[in-house]
Amino acid sequence: MRNTTKHFGLRPKPFAQFGLSIVLVLALTLMCNLFIETGAVKAAGVTTYTNGSTYLIEKPDNWNGTLLLYSHGYKNPGSSNGPEDVGDPYTGAYLLQQGYALAGSYYGTGWALEQAFPSQIAVLDWFNQNVGHPTRTIAWGHSLGGMITAGLVQKYPDRFDAALPMCGVLGGGAGLWNTGLDAAFVFKTLFAPTNPDLQLVNITNPNNLPTAWALLEAAQATPQGRARLALAAAMNDLPGWIDPASPEPAATDYAAREYYQYLWDREVDFPFAFAFRAELEARAGGNPSWNTGVDYEEQLAKSVNKDEVKALYKVAGLSLEKDLNTLEKAPRIHPNPKAVKYLEKNIVFNGEIDIPVLTMHTTGDGLVQVQNEQSYAQAVRQAGNQHLLRQIYVQRAGHCSFTPAETLAAFKTLEQRLNTGKWDDSTNPAALNSLATMFGPLNTLGSGFVPPAFINYKPAQFLRPYTLVRDKDRDYSEKAA
Repeated sequence: MRNTTKHFGLRPKPFAQFGLSIVLVLALTLMCNLFIETGAVKAAGVTTYTNGSTYLIEKPDNWNGTLLLYSHGYKNPGSSNGPEDVGDPYTGAYLLQQGYALAGSYYGTGWALEQAFPSQIAVLDWFNQNVGHPTRTIAWGHSLGGMITAGLVQKYPDRFDAALPMCGVLGGGAGLWNTGLDAAFVFKTLFAPTNPDLQLVNITNPNNLPTAWALLEAAQATPQGRARLALAAAMNDLPGWIDPASPEPAATDYAAREYYQYLWDREVDFPFAFAFRAELEARAGGNPSWNTGVDYEEQLAKSVNKDEVKALYKVAGLSLEKDLNTLEKAPRIHPNPKAVKYLEKNIVFNGEIDIPVLTMHTTGDGLVQVQNEQSYAQAVRQAGNQHLLRQIYVQRAGHCSFTPAETLAAFKTLEQRLNTGKWDDSTNPAALNSLATMFGPLNTLGSGFVPPAFINYKPAQFLRPYTLVRDKDRDYSEKAA
């Protein structure tokens, strides 16, 4: 789960122009494309260590003793990829020039957290044995890699000095897939309740995603369909904004907001809900998601999109109450207890951190919604570690659509926290914007200048919270399928 080059000037396009290519792009992290066949290669003051397939390390001659361990994002199941040690080449070039060493590994495609954790620790071990001994090790990563970053410092607290999860799945695995299930459940219940070709869980139909796409296109063509799509989008709080290069539609421009939610569904969220879920289920040994006990009227009341849904239902002449009653009566989905345990390990957060953690998120993220940040903060607060956590926000649409300057501003802020032992006012948006501005030409997305856009922001409640702090004693034996 990581948006890449399409962030840099994304424009809505018909899906036929993309096929699955945009999903692949969304799944890949920006890479430096350094694939060296043997041991170590010295070039321009930087020594590169890689075997070309599983690890990549870059150490500058002027190494300052700090090692940054990068975790890459979700990769489309079955795709061919290699190791990555930074999110974008501009950020990487700056850090190497400043004396920071970079490292990362490749751990597979799909929901590969089970492989990612030991693979990343193995890179640290290899670095210590063959390159040098860091005075500081900082974990960072984007999207699923942001989730892996937070998981690494939870699982291996003694190996890291600080962490920077960016656009991360910080609501945890159960929370992410449950909110996705809620949206898909509403979609199927209102548009295809008896269609056996549209599967929500235990997916085996190879045409599941095309079936969903066809229903989506038909729904978007009518006012009634658009109202119901908005209701489904409200269940995982899809933003009404998708283009990083365009301003956010007005809060009351419900038609525009629904259209952008439709694009998020078509280009991004539906592939995960109706296709990539099958890869997770195969790993987990069954369905790890559930909606037993979920009241969708209550979920709508908590959604940031509730006013949009009510307005579009009124325009369409539909009864929202009737559709909510239909959802209330629809049979619920139970999880496989074994699969839930798998997802807890890979991973659910408990808030146990003992190092500084700085998270960063865009406000208009439709793949990993910004509300994930609220869930993580709640877990950290419940564990009594809130003094170690700061969260910063960029006002922009897109998944991980940060400029290199914003990324470096976040990193420098985290480094300052390590140097001084205090956050002070370092995460104030004005301070962050001023710091990012100092990076000059790195304030860019693609070929265009983009001013830094840190803002004061408080995300709404994550709609399906699930943390080990809150739910560690819950027994799922009665909810098994």
